[in-house]
Amino acid sequence: MKIDFVSDVSCPWCIIGLRALETAMGRLEGTVDVDLHFQPFELNPHMGPDGQNIVEHIGEKYGSTPEQSAETRAMIRERAAALGFEMRMDESSRIYNTFDAHRLLHWAEGEGKQAALKHALFKAYFSDGAKMSDHETLAKIAGSVGLDETRARDILAGDSYAAEVRARQALYRQQGINAVPAIIINEKYLISGGQPADVFERALREIAGQS
Repeated sequence: MKIDFVSDVSCPWCIIGLRALETAMGRLEGTVDVDLHFQPFELNPHMGPDGQNIVEHIGEKYGSTPEQSAETRAMIRERAAALGFEMRMDESSRIYNTFDAHRLLHWAEGEGKQAALKHALFKAYFSDGAKMSDHETLAKIAGSVGLDETRARDILAGDSYAAEVRARQALYRQQGINAVPAIIINEKYLISGGQPADVFERALREIAGQS
């Protein structure tokens, strides 16, 4: 079963959805064989390199008050904690451009390290407050999962995989993906949002049964 997990590393619902999906996959181990691929989606493609304060950004983008933003962060922290992930976002956190992170993820797919890098990027951003547009930070994260750190720096210094990432993003937008996470199964079935593990488990069982 092929699963394309369309997401952004700065999307909290994406790590929640991924953790829940992986929980479901674990329950079905030995029953359903999953081939998981991470596909790029930028929530803020026009964000500058220094990013923007999260409260300010959410207020401008969605019209949320600081109080509403704080309530949402608290709810997200609880959902993430229930899935074993520590979310440390607060009112001083920043939103960053993630295009270069997606370029590294594209490279990591060919190196067999894509899932490890995806998890490391989520942790670096949401748990450790890393600046996700900083090349040195990204290179070190790549090195932490066994990728060649020097090669990562070379990729980031140029435009390697930029065209490939843009092409994949365009493909999914053409297919109507405007929000993430979007979980596409066998290039046919779509599950949207950070759903609970039970939802993913039922869907995977049903689709596997149809196959």
